[in-house]
Amino acid sequence: MSQHIAFLTPMAEPTREVVRSLLPDGFTIAFAQTNDETEHRKMVPEASVIMAVGTYVTAELIALAPKLKLIQKWGIGVDKIDLSAARSAGVTVAITAGATSIPVSEHALMLMLATSRRLPLAHRSLQEGKWIATELRTECSMLDGKTVGLYGFGNIARFVAKRLRGFEVKIIYHSRRRVDADIEAQFHAQYVDFDTLLVQSDLLSLHAPLTPETRQLFNAATFRKMKPGSILINTARGELVNEPDLVHALETGQLSGAGLDTFCGEPPSATNPLFHMDQVVATPHSAGGVYDNVPHIVGHMFRNIKQFHQSQPLDAADIVVASPA
Repeated sequence: MSQHIAFLTPMAEPTREVVRSLLPDGFTIAFAQTNDETEHRKMVPEASVIMAVGTYVTAELIALAPKLKLIQKWGIGVDKIDLSAARSAGVTVAITAGATSIPVSEHALMLMLATSRRLPLAHRSLQEGKWIATELRTECSMLDGKTVGLYGFGNIARFVAKRLRGFEVKIIYHSRRRVDADIEAQFHAQYVDFDTLLVQSDLLSLHAPLTPETRQLFNAATFRKMKPGSILINTARGELVNEPDLVHALETGQLSGAGLDTFCGEPPSATNPLFHMDQVVATPHSAGGVYDNVPHIVGHMFRNIKQFHQSQPLDAADIVVASPA
Protein backbone atom coordinates (compact mmCIF):
# COMPACT_ATOMS: atom_id res chain seq x y z
CA MET A 1 0.00 0.00 0.00
CA SER A 2 1.39 3.40 -1.00
CA GLN A 3 2.34 5.94 1.62
CA HIS A 4 1.12 9.46 0.94
CA ILE A 5 3.25 12.60 1.33
CA ALA A 6 1.73 16.07 1.70
CA PHE A 7 4.21 18.75 0.62
CA LEU A 8 2.76 21.83 2.29
CA THR A 9 5.01 24.52 0.82
CA PRO A 10 4.29 25.93 -2.66
CA MET A 11 7.20 25.22 -4.99
CA ALA A 12 8.03 26.31 -8.54
CA GLU A 13 7.34 23.70 -11.21
CA PRO A 14 11.06 22.98 -11.91
CA THR A 15 11.51 22.14 -8.22
CA ARG A 16 8.39 19.96 -8.21
CA GLU A 17 9.82 18.12 -11.22
CA VAL A 18 12.98 17.31 -9.27
CA VAL A 19 10.90 16.11 -6.32
CA ARG A 20 8.78 13.88 -8.56
CA SER A 21 11.85 12.45 -10.28
CA LEU A 22 13.35 11.40 -6.95
CA LEU A 23 10.14 10.18 -5.31
CA PRO A 24 10.79 6.68 -3.92
CA ASP A 25 8.74 3.69 -5.02
CA GLY A 26 5.74 3.09 -2.83
CA PHE A 27 5.02 6.77 -2.20
CA THR A 28 2.60 9.29 -3.68
CA ILE A 29 2.90 13.04 -3.24
CA ALA A 30 0.64 16.09 -3.45
CA PHE A 31 1.90 19.67 -3.57
CA ALA A 32 0.24 22.66 -1.95
CA GLN A 33 -0.55 25.53 -4.28
CA THR A 34 -0.64 28.16 -1.52
CA ASN A 35 0.46 28.79 2.06
CA ASP A 36 -3.20 28.91 3.11
CA GLU A 37 -3.88 26.60 6.04
CA THR A 38 -7.38 25.97 4.67
CA GLU A 39 -5.78 24.14 1.74
CA HIS A 40 -3.37 22.36 4.08
CA ARG A 41 -6.23 21.06 6.24
CA LYS A 42 -7.63 19.29 3.18
CA MET A 43 -4.24 17.77 2.31
CA VAL A 44 -3.17 16.13 5.56
CA PRO A 45 -5.87 13.59 6.56
CA GLU A 46 -4.42 10.85 4.33
CA ALA A 47 -0.76 11.80 4.78
CA SER A 48 1.72 9.59 6.59
CA VAL A 49 4.42 12.19 5.88
CA ILE A 50 4.36 15.98 5.83
CA MET A 51 7.15 17.78 4.00
CA ALA A 52 7.60 21.52 4.51
CA VAL A 53 10.08 24.33 3.89
CA GLY A 54 8.93 27.48 5.70
CA THR A 55 5.30 26.55 6.25
CA TYR A 56 3.65 26.40 9.66
CA VAL A 57 2.80 22.89 10.83
CA THR A 58 0.39 23.64 13.65
CA ALA A 59 -1.15 21.51 16.37
CA GLU A 60 -4.44 21.73 14.47
CA LEU A 61 -2.88 20.30 11.30
CA ILE A 62 -1.25 17.49 13.23
CA ALA A 63 -4.58 16.65 14.89
CA LEU A 64 -6.22 16.46 11.44
CA ALA A 65 -3.68 13.87 10.25
CA PRO A 66 -4.43 10.55 12.01
CA LYS A 67 -2.06 8.62 9.72
CA LEU A 68 0.84 11.05 10.20
CA LYS A 69 4.08 9.45 11.37
CA LEU A 70 6.82 11.81 10.13
CA ILE A 71 7.25 15.54 9.57
CA GLN A 72 10.28 16.04 7.33
CA LYS A 73 11.65 19.58 7.26
CA TRP A 74 13.46 20.99 4.22
CA GLY A 75 16.41 22.66 5.98
CA ILE A 76 17.08 22.88 9.70
CA GLY A 77 14.78 25.50 11.26
CA VAL A 78 11.85 24.00 13.14
CA ASP A 79 10.45 27.11 14.83
CA LYS A 80 7.32 26.91 12.63
CA ILE A 81 6.55 23.33 13.63
CA ASP A 82 4.58 22.66 16.82
CA LEU A 83 7.08 20.23 18.32
CA SER A 84 5.03 19.70 21.46
CA ALA A 85 2.00 18.66 19.42
CA ALA A 86 4.14 16.33 17.31
CA ARG A 87 5.62 14.75 20.42
CA SER A 88 2.20 14.26 21.98
CA ALA A 89 0.92 12.64 18.79
CA GLY A 90 3.91 10.30 18.54
CA VAL A 91 5.09 11.94 15.31
CA THR A 92 8.80 12.03 14.46
CA VAL A 93 10.22 15.37 13.30
CA ALA A 94 13.35 15.30 11.15
CA ILE A 95 15.51 17.92 9.47
CA THR A 96 18.17 17.83 6.74
CA ALA A 97 21.23 18.69 8.81
CA GLY A 98 24.03 20.11 6.71
CA ALA A 99 22.11 20.01 3.43
CA THR A 100 22.03 23.80 3.01
CA SER A 101 25.35 24.61 4.67
CA ILE A 102 27.14 25.45 1.43
CA PRO A 103 24.58 27.83 -0.13
CA VAL A 104 23.78 29.56 3.17
CA SER A 105 27.44 30.05 4.01
CA GLU A 106 28.09 31.46 0.53
CA HIS A 107 25.15 33.80 0.99
CA ALA A 108 26.44 35.01 4.35
CA LEU A 109 29.79 35.78 2.76
CA MET A 110 28.04 37.58 -0.10
CA LEU A 111 26.15 39.73 2.41
CA MET A 112 29.39 40.58 4.19
CA LEU A 113 30.97 41.76 0.95
CA ALA A 114 27.88 43.49 -0.43
CA THR A 115 27.28 45.37 2.82
CA SER A 116 30.92 46.31 3.30
CA ARG A 117 31.07 47.67 -0.26
CA ARG A 118 27.58 49.28 -0.32
CA LEU A 119 26.66 47.24 -3.38
CA PRO A 120 22.95 48.20 -3.67
CA LEU A 121 23.78 51.91 -3.35
CA ALA A 122 26.50 51.64 -5.98
CA HIS A 123 24.23 49.76 -8.38
CA ARG A 124 21.30 52.11 -7.88
CA SER A 125 23.48 55.17 -8.46
CA LEU A 126 24.39 53.89 -11.92
CA GLN A 127 20.74 53.22 -12.71
CA GLU A 128 20.03 56.83 -11.74
CA GLY A 129 22.84 58.20 -13.89
CA LYS A 130 25.04 59.11 -10.92
CA TRP A 131 28.79 58.46 -10.65
CA ILE A 132 29.56 58.25 -6.93
CA ALA A 133 32.96 56.54 -6.87
CA THR A 134 34.45 59.31 -4.74
CA GLU A 135 31.59 59.26 -2.24
CA LEU A 136 31.68 55.46 -1.98
CA ARG A 137 35.32 55.48 -0.97
CA THR A 138 34.45 56.91 2.44
CA GLU A 139 31.57 54.45 2.90
CA CYS A 140 33.24 51.17 1.95
CA SER A 141 35.62 48.82 3.72
CA MET A 142 37.46 45.59 2.95
CA LEU A 143 37.39 42.30 4.82
CA ASP A 144 41.15 41.92 5.00
CA GLY A 145 42.43 42.34 8.54
CA LYS A 146 38.98 42.43 10.11
CA THR A 147 37.64 40.34 12.98
CA VAL A 148 34.60 38.30 12.00
CA GLY A 149 32.46 37.04 14.86
CA LEU A 150 30.17 34.04 14.52
CA TYR A 151 27.26 33.66 16.91
CA GLY A 152 26.68 29.91 16.87
CA PHE A 153 29.18 27.41 15.51
CA GLY A 154 27.22 24.65 13.84
CA ASN A 155 27.58 23.40 10.27
CA ILE A 156 26.76 26.68 8.54
CA ALA A 157 29.01 28.80 10.75
CA ARG A 158 31.88 26.38 10.17
CA PHE A 159 31.39 26.58 6.41
CA VAL A 160 31.44 30.38 6.73
CA ALA A 161 34.70 30.16 8.67
CA LYS A 162 36.16 27.88 6.02
CA ARG A 163 35.24 30.29 3.23
CA LEU A 164 36.65 33.28 5.12
CA ARG A 165 40.13 31.80 5.26
CA GLY A 166 41.15 33.40 1.98
CA PHE A 167 40.24 36.88 3.23
CA GLU A 168 42.91 36.99 5.96
CA VAL A 169 40.43 37.69 8.74
CA LYS A 170 40.49 36.76 12.41
CA ILE A 171 37.60 34.46 13.32
CA ILE A 172 36.04 34.39 16.77
CA TYR A 173 32.88 32.61 17.84
CA HIS A 174 30.47 32.11 20.69
CA SER A 175 28.02 29.25 21.12
CA ARG A 176 26.18 27.50 23.92
CA ARG A 177 28.91 24.89 24.05
CA ARG A 178 32.53 25.37 23.14
CA VAL A 179 33.65 22.93 20.45
CA ASP A 180 36.68 20.69 20.80
CA ALA A 181 40.11 22.21 20.32
CA ASP A 182 40.76 20.18 17.17
CA ILE A 183 37.64 21.67 15.53
CA GLU A 184 38.72 25.18 16.54
CA ALA A 185 42.12 24.51 15.00
CA GLN A 186 40.57 23.11 11.82
CA PHE A 187 38.55 26.28 11.25
CA HIS A 188 41.07 28.71 12.78
CA ALA A 189 38.36 29.94 15.14
CA GLN A 190 38.81 31.23 18.67
CA TYR A 191 36.14 30.82 21.33
CA VAL A 192 35.17 33.97 23.26
CA ASP A 193 32.42 34.88 25.69
CA PHE A 194 29.35 36.69 24.39
CA ASP A 195 30.37 40.19 25.44
CA THR A 196 33.82 39.78 23.90
CA LEU A 197 32.17 38.64 20.67
CA LEU A 198 30.17 41.87 20.61
CA VAL A 199 33.06 44.15 21.50
CA GLN A 200 35.66 42.70 19.13
CA SER A 201 33.69 41.83 15.97
CA ASP A 202 33.95 44.13 12.95
CA LEU A 203 31.35 41.91 11.32
CA LEU A 204 29.03 39.74 13.40
CA SER A 205 27.25 36.89 11.62
CA LEU A 206 24.32 35.09 13.27
CA HIS A 207 24.05 31.30 12.98
CA ALA A 208 21.92 30.23 15.94
CA PRO A 209 18.45 28.67 16.11
CA LEU A 210 15.46 30.58 17.38
CA THR A 211 14.80 29.64 21.00
CA PRO A 212 13.29 31.48 23.97
CA GLU A 213 16.85 32.40 24.95
CA THR A 214 17.85 33.76 21.54
CA ARG A 215 14.61 35.55 20.62
CA GLN A 216 15.43 39.27 20.14
CA LEU A 217 18.80 38.72 21.81
CA PHE A 218 20.18 41.32 19.44
CA ASN A 219 18.51 44.46 20.71
CA ALA A 220 19.37 47.99 21.84
CA ALA A 221 21.42 46.79 24.80
CA THR A 222 23.34 44.34 22.62
CA PHE A 223 23.96 46.87 19.86
CA ARG A 224 25.34 49.38 22.37
CA LYS A 225 27.99 46.83 23.32
CA MET A 226 28.98 46.13 19.72
CA LYS A 227 32.03 47.68 18.18
CA PRO A 228 31.11 51.13 16.81
CA GLY A 229 30.73 50.97 13.04
CA SER A 230 30.43 47.19 12.95
CA ILE A 231 28.20 45.22 10.57
CA LEU A 232 25.48 42.70 11.47
CA ILE A 233 24.78 39.73 9.19
CA ASN A 234 21.73 37.50 9.71
CA THR A 235 21.05 34.35 7.69
CA ALA A 236 19.55 32.51 10.69
CA ARG A 237 16.15 33.67 11.96
CA GLY A 238 14.74 37.18 11.82
CA GLU A 239 13.36 36.94 15.33
CA LEU A 240 16.89 36.86 16.75
CA VAL A 241 16.93 40.61 16.09
CA ASN A 242 14.79 43.45 17.44
CA GLU A 243 14.24 45.28 14.16
CA PRO A 244 13.27 48.73 15.53
CA ASP A 245 16.39 48.65 17.69
CA LEU A 246 18.46 47.68 14.65
CA VAL A 247 17.03 50.61 12.68
CA HIS A 248 18.02 52.96 15.51
CA ALA A 249 21.52 51.49 15.72
CA LEU A 250 21.97 52.06 11.98
CA GLU A 251 20.53 55.58 12.10
CA THR A 252 22.86 56.61 14.92
CA GLY A 253 25.92 55.01 13.32
CA GLN A 254 26.47 52.54 16.14
CA LEU A 255 26.30 49.97 13.36
CA SER A 256 27.51 50.88 9.89
CA GLY A 257 25.54 48.25 8.04
CA ALA A 258 23.41 45.12 8.09
CA GLY A 259 23.09 42.23 5.67
CA LEU A 260 19.78 40.47 6.28
CA ASP A 261 18.18 37.39 4.77
CA THR A 262 15.59 36.84 7.50
CA PHE A 263 13.01 39.09 9.14
CA CYS A 264 10.48 39.30 11.95
CA GLY A 265 7.28 38.16 10.29
CA GLU A 266 7.72 36.85 6.77
CA PRO A 267 6.99 38.03 4.22
CA PRO A 268 7.74 41.48 5.68
CA SER A 269 5.97 44.69 4.71
CA ALA A 270 7.50 46.79 1.94
CA THR A 271 7.29 49.69 4.39
CA ASN A 272 9.88 48.10 6.68
CA PRO A 273 12.38 50.94 7.18
CA LEU A 274 15.30 48.55 6.85
CA PHE A 275 14.51 48.19 3.14
CA HIS A 276 14.94 51.92 2.61
CA MET A 277 18.36 52.36 4.20
CA ASP A 278 21.46 52.61 2.01
CA GLN A 279 23.54 50.70 4.54
CA VAL A 280 21.30 47.63 4.46
CA VAL A 281 21.49 44.72 2.01
CA ALA A 282 18.35 42.57 2.19
CA THR A 283 17.31 39.31 0.51
CA PRO A 284 14.00 37.39 0.84
CA HIS A 285 15.07 34.46 3.04
CA SER A 286 16.69 32.94 -0.01
CA ALA A 287 20.13 32.00 1.34
CA GLY A 288 19.48 28.28 1.05
CA GLY A 289 17.40 28.56 -2.12
CA VAL A 290 19.70 27.60 -4.98
CA TYR A 291 18.42 25.34 -7.73
CA ASP A 292 21.58 23.28 -8.11
CA ASN A 293 21.26 22.18 -4.46
CA VAL A 294 17.67 20.96 -4.86
CA PRO A 295 18.56 17.36 -5.86
CA HIS A 296 20.90 17.10 -2.88
CA ILE A 297 18.41 18.30 -0.29
CA VAL A 298 15.44 16.42 -1.79
CA GLY A 299 17.55 13.27 -1.87
CA HIS A 300 18.37 13.81 1.80
CA MET A 301 14.69 14.19 2.67
CA PHE A 302 13.64 11.09 0.75
CA ARG A 303 16.48 9.07 2.28
CA ASN A 304 15.11 9.92 5.71
CA ILE A 305 11.56 9.10 4.64
CA LYS A 306 12.54 5.70 3.19
CA GLN A 307 14.64 4.76 6.20
CA PHE A 308 11.88 5.79 8.57
CA HIS A 309 9.27 3.67 6.81
CA GLN A 310 11.68 0.74 6.71
CA SER A 311 12.15 1.12 10.49
CA GLN A 312 15.81 1.97 9.97
CA PRO A 313 17.41 4.57 12.26
CA LEU A 314 17.87 8.11 10.95
CA ASP A 315 21.08 10.04 11.41
CA ALA A 316 21.01 11.40 14.95
CA ALA A 317 21.78 14.90 13.65
CA ASP A 318 18.52 14.83 11.67
CA ILE A 319 16.20 13.90 14.55
CA VAL A 320 14.45 16.75 16.37
CA VAL A 321 11.57 14.78 17.86
CA ALA A 322 11.80 11.00 18.07
CA SER A 323 8.64 8.94 18.08
CA PRO A 324 8.23 6.52 20.98
CA ALA A 325 9.87 3.14 20.51
